[in-house]
Amino acid sequence: MTENGFINAQDVMFAYEPEEGREPRNVLDGVTISIQRGEFVALLGHNGSGKSTMAKMFNAMLLPTEGKVFVDGMDTVDEAVLYEIRRRVGLVLQNPDNQLVASVVEEDVAFGPENLGIPPEEIRVRVDEALKAVGMYDFRLNAPYKLSGGQKQRIAIAGIIAMQPDCIVLDEPTAMLDPRGRSEVLETIHRLNEEKGITIVLITHYMDEAVQAGRVIVMDGGHVLLEGGPREVFSQVELLKKHQLDVPQATELTYRLQGMGFPMPCTLTTEECVEALAAYLPPVQAVP
Repeated sequence: MTENGFINAQDVMFAYEPEEGREPRNVLDGVTISIQRGEFVALLGHNGSGKSTMAKMFNAMLLPTEGKVFVDGMDTVDEAVLYEIRRRVGLVLQNPDNQLVASVVEEDVAFGPENLGIPPEEIRVRVDEALKAVGMYDFRLNAPYKLSGGQKQRIAIAGIIAMQPDCIVLDEPTAMLDPRGRSEVLETIHRLNEEKGITIVLITHYMDEAVQAGRVIVMDGGHVLLEGGPREVFSQVELLKKHQLDVPQATELTYRLQGMGFPMPCTLTTEECVEALAAYLPPVQAVP
């Protein structure tokens, strides 16, 4: 953890307005997180852990009850820099239909830059580049409602890209998608991180998505429970299970085999698991 990251949350506390007759409860309870420019971070936790609330802190959609959140050195409670913070950090929500506002794809992608006051000729360039970045340029004149779930989500991401953010926060962007749609969106996210250097914060409940991140942060009960590289985090199977959290299927299998006495390594992917299991299989005999 360093204190000079692109996004820094320091001892953040937050409570939603309580229902009548109930005491307020902190959804975030002293969270400290630092995210470096260009990182790919997966933020995990079960429902109610505070991860989605934390995501909304990163672009000042929500403000801390106590503590501080800084984006590129700017305090999110400072209204004078709110425009700059939201220009730097874009938020993609779970349901793409909630972010699609126009009847034509390219008009939808242009919506954000138009609201930033970008000149029309620059908007044209940004829209085309954003659609190409997510592999949806050929659909620029289509109606969004005719697209598949994965295509809609890629259009929503393009709308954020057109605003040229330094960071994109994605709150369970694949939760409503089929396997093909999930694959399309994940490929897009990784390409943006690797080729354009965009900082990615991915909130997900799919562990196979989390293992692809450079760093994993696990939240539980409004706190940070664990953070580190995927192997470091998911090797702590018993701690994660104690907090009702899943691990990748490959990790689960080798963990159970370890419990049966096999000295298996912690595996994160199917390929790693197959390689580890192969060591216990007899060599294939050549057919004479």
